[in-house]
Amino acid sequence: MRKLANSELDRKSVDDFKKAEKTPIIIILDDIRSLHNIGSVFRTCDAFLIEKIYLCGITATPPNKEIHKTALGATDTVTWEYQKDVLEVINSLKSEDTEVWAIEQVENSVFLNEFTPEKNKKYALVFGNEVKGVSQKAVQLCNGTIEIPQLGTKHSLNISVSTGIVVWDIFQKLQH
Repeated sequence: MRKLANSELDRKSVDDFKKAEKTPIIIILDDIRSLHNIGSVFRTCDAFLIEKIYLCGITATPPNKEIHKTALGATDTVTWEYQKDVLEVINSLKSEDTEVWAIEQVENSVFLNEFTPEKNKKYALVFGNEVKGVSQKAVQLCNGTIEIPQLGTKHSLNISVSTGIVVWDIFQKLQH
């Protein structure tokens, strides 16, 4: 086996990315404190051609040196928008027939492995603060909640790791 050079990876240019058909997923980041987490989410969204990221509450926005450190240019490819109030974003997306799902541990959540996205539907996924998670008010507005099954002693995953797991899972289910 030989490791491939970057030039062999056939990556899209920024213009090609902007023109490409997007995966019908929107990411909503609410009150994310870590700039590195924000940058990492941008990079994940670039990797899977995610339609858009909403940055809400205290979540920092590009341009930012610390976000760029982990985003590695993904802030130039992925469409993003800042909105102060996550509840307004959720309501607005729902009014546009987007299914909005919180990624959180709540009563009656659907385990990610049991979640089946419907083709021809657009999904928005809400990820909350590193300590407090998705707010109760936001959870109540969503169409439902998805929970990542966890078997260890910790009760949560890093926000950027959670985003990667959920986006990959839904992306691959939509492809098949």
